[in-house]
Amino acid sequence: MVSASAAVTAGLAGSLTKTTWCMNTSDLIESLVAERRDADRPILIAGPTASGKSALALALAERLDGIVINADSMQVYDALRILTARPSLEEEARAPHRLYGHVPITGPYSVGRWLDDIAGVLRQETQRAIIVGGTGLYFKALTQGIATIPDIPADVRAAVRARLEADGSAALHAELRAIDPRAADRIPTSDPQRLVRALEVHAATGRTLSDWQADPAAPPLIDPQFARRIVLWPDRDWLRGRIDRRFEAMLADGVLDEVRAVRALDLDPGLPSFRAHGLRALIAHLNGEWTLEEAGERVRIETRQYAKRQFTWFRNQMADWRRVDPSA
Repeated sequence: MVSASAAVTAGLAGSLTKTTWCMNTSDLIESLVAERRDADRPILIAGPTASGKSALALALAERLDGIVINADSMQVYDALRILTARPSLEEEARAPHRLYGHVPITGPYSVGRWLDDIAGVLRQETQRAIIVGGTGLYFKALTQGIATIPDIPADVRAAVRARLEADGSAALHAELRAIDPRAADRIPTSDPQRLVRALEVHAATGRTLSDWQADPAAPPLIDPQFARRIVLWPDRDWLRGRIDRRFEAMLADGVLDEVRAVRALDLDPGLPSFRAHGLRALIAHLNGEWTLEEAGERVRIETRQYAKRQFTWFRNQMADWRRVDPSA
């Protein structure tokens, strides 16, 4: 039988980007295995979509008797296993997994709620934490803390969403600019989710989102200097090929049936879960608006664009994380 480290090495191994804190994937696994005396040190694994983060995390969990904890904002939703490339049931059976598919697709979710959820997991579990995902904001909040904003009442959230539906994002953006110019500069009209968030915070608390964010952050849950921090940094062409092949694999795994079931729920498209890459395009295909080929190309483009934004975030926010190139 092929060992976990050999399997992940076969799929991901290679030399690393030329920085002073890089090693190859096989050596990375072995070095972390050798640190059994440091079993209380969490391992954080970030990286762009389709770069092999889950495979690496699972291999480490098997070697270290660890627990894999999700740090991807779309893999939290219960109805999107295939579309968001969550670990399969077979993979979840090989090591404990937490915070995957635990949130109803019908409801809102935020970085603050994720912090509460992962705090609970870290309190309860004794196995070594291997926290993996592509949502940079989750890792930033985990290791640097965030300002504590009160929960928004459901009726306030519903009222702002109703105004978005009735008046459109341009009108709400103009309102935000009058209330919170700093937030308006950061949030484009094309991002209704963040627009709604900024307006509902003001409506519920009487303070602007920018004011809340300027408050001192709550202490981080994990000291970044204590954790083992890794960011996968693959070659762009290699990653592009992986993204293209992933869509074909999703089709084979039944993603159209999954999206068909979501469409039947007739959900509010302003929900955070509708930001899952490919969901809108595949719903458009099922509605007869696009061919499958057109929808597939849209999914690929969205995913490549997202990966590009992730690289930018990691470059700016994770400059001191160990880079590993899974593509070489």
